Amino acid sequence: MGELGEEIVVEEEIVVEEEKVKDISLKDLSKELDEFAKARDWEKYHSPRNLLLAMVSLLSPTTKATSSQTISFIRSLTHHVGEVGELSEIFQWRGEVDKGLPNWEESDKEHLGEELSDVLLYLIRLADVCGIDLADAATKKIVKNAIKYPPPN
Repeated sequence: MGELGEEIVVEEEIVVEEEKVKDISLKDLSKELDEFAKARDWEKYHSPRNLLLAMVSLLSPTTKATSSQTISFIRSLTHHVGEVGELSEIFQWRGEVDKGLPNWEESDKEHLGEELSDVLLYLIRLADVCGIDLADAATKKIVKNAIKYPPPN
């Protein structure tokens, strides 16, 4: 066990399209996504509102699964849609907001953090119920996206 507040990540090598990668922490994943967006000059499109709208558009089941997996997926998805709806309400009448939310009250940021946590926790649970290793899937998706969307020269 680490010091209070210290993040402990057990690293285990996995193979992704003939490249070695490691299990990834949320902080590492955040850094990877930030670097990915910067390399492609996509930061200008990644406003809180646009990212939220992108999340909402992803909430449709598109994968094939067994009937029991489908039932579990739909139950978890229903909760996820509800949580994203609650998250959407926070932004509903604010228009475009700046990165870092500089004009927001601390209580509003805290509420946003709670709703984002709800979405994250349901996402983790959904992945678990569906038998998906979320860290592995996210790492593989970043590799695929890097190939699909190479940075400009």
